[in-house]
Amino acid sequence: FIVYLFFSRLIFGTLYPAYYSYKAVKSKDIKEYVKWMMYWIIFALFTTAETFTDIFLCWFPFYYELKIAFVAWLLSPYTKGSSLLYRKFVHPTLSSKEKEIDDCLIQAKDRSYDALVHFGKRGLNVAATAAVMAASKGQGALSERLRSFSMQDLSTIRGDSSSTVPPSVSVRTSSKQSHPKPSRSASEGTGSSGK
Repeated sequence: FIVYLFFSRLIFGTLYPAYYSYKAVKSKDIKEYVKWMMYWIIFALFTTAETFTDIFLCWFPFYYELKIAFVAWLLSPYTKGSSLLYRKFVHPTLSSKEKEIDDCLIQAKDRSYDALVHFGKRGLNVAATAAVMAASKGQGALSERLRSFSMQDLSTIRGDSSSTVPPSVSVRTSSKQSHPKPSRSASEGTGSSGK
């Protein structure tokens, strides 16, 4: 039942007015445009208030039904609820507090910009530090990983060649392969044998 009420409010409180707002903008009918703008202002205030009232009044009998009835009252061309609320309460309140609200919004915008710059700088510093730490730890982890692979290779060589070559020889052979000098001498040896 609550799902039905939710979809009713979604359709009649949001989609229906949105479509008629589109038609008002398309036809450039100022009277309709003003009517739907008043509705959206009231609906925004209602949605904001509803966020808090849902927490505290959801246990109230017929609470959701009353919300649907309120939205219908706002929309009705006979009651003109949104126009009535806007003209009687919202417009006078906003007109008297407009300068204070504008000042608060400008201050909030400046503070949010300063906070964004501050946290952006801190975020970049943290990211740079994390990258350096990861790179330094990554080198150690990489060398440890390579070392573990080479130890596995040694044990594999020992396991495979234990029947034919003594372990001391296989260790020396693999240690020669890991150092660059013996490989050069091996290539020089093949070059000298060709002379």
